[in-house]
Amino acid sequence: MIGQSATGGTALPRWMTELVSAYDRVFSELFWFLLALAVVYLVGQVVVVPSVIRVVRARNRNNPTIESAVKTYLRVALIGFATLTGVIAAGYGSVLTDSAIVIAAITFVFGIAGQQVFGSLISGIFLVADPDFNVGDWIAWPGGEGTVEAVDFRVTRVRTPNNETIAVPNTELTSNALTRPYGRDTYRITETVYVAYGEDVERALMELRAVATDREPILEEPAPNARVLELGENAITVQAELWIDDPGDRDVATLRSDFRREVKRRFDEEGITIAPPSAQSLSGEIAVTERSNGET
Repeated sequence: MIGQSATGGTALPRWMTELVSAYDRVFSELFWFLLALAVVYLVGQVVVVPSVIRVVRARNRNNPTIESAVKTYLRVALIGFATLTGVIAAGYGSVLTDSAIVIAAITFVFGIAGQQVFGSLISGIFLVADPDFNVGDWIAWPGGEGTVEAVDFRVTRVRTPNNETIAVPNTELTSNALTRPYGRDTYRITETVYVAYGEDVERALMELRAVATDREPILEEPAPNARVLELGENAITVQAELWIDDPGDRDVATLRSDFRREVKRRFDEEGITIAPPSAQSLSGEIAVTERSNGET
């Protein structure tokens, strides 16, 4: 039966009182958890992260990779610290150290996913520490090529020549050979041309040098050069060598195409034959003899 309180009101049953008390405790713990988490996270985002980033930017003006990586790792650390602070504020700090179940669960999770997660983290740190690997660099690896946009906690984001952004695992970049074709202030472009044996090779080399010299983005120093690479079975292989500056800002594919078009036009004007179709020259005589039965 529902009793009456001392003031004459209706008293709640004991089980309902205990249920309300339990919910009050849960809501109180949830409130303190969210409050502590929000305060720590907001203070970190507004004060700590910008301050550290300013220091990193001031000390590494020519390396945006470090700034990007520090920002990523700081945010991950901030989330973890804010969560831990919220758990302690909610009154569960002792559970994290005294509970064998919690410790066993954490050990199990890290045992399964730890190898891959920490492998990616360590690989990312190695990439950030590499002075020849920076945001904005063009890189090529066995799985593709493109411009580095950011080095994150687990992956490196690369923008491909098709303007697509792909997420490449850090472990893939550290376990394979990386090529940086545009890693210096200048970049050498080489183009090969096949010239017929009947043509004047010296004139062909002179025309190649002339075409390279006339192009606007091509540097005067080192000077363009042309040389004979190989005396093949059906043609002579010659190669033009030319240098450009700021290779990261140049459209190298368009420059190669324009150079080839100009070489074809110049060789046609000078009457120089380019790469005749493969053929075999046969020489000798064919004799026809008369058989004994009168047939030829």
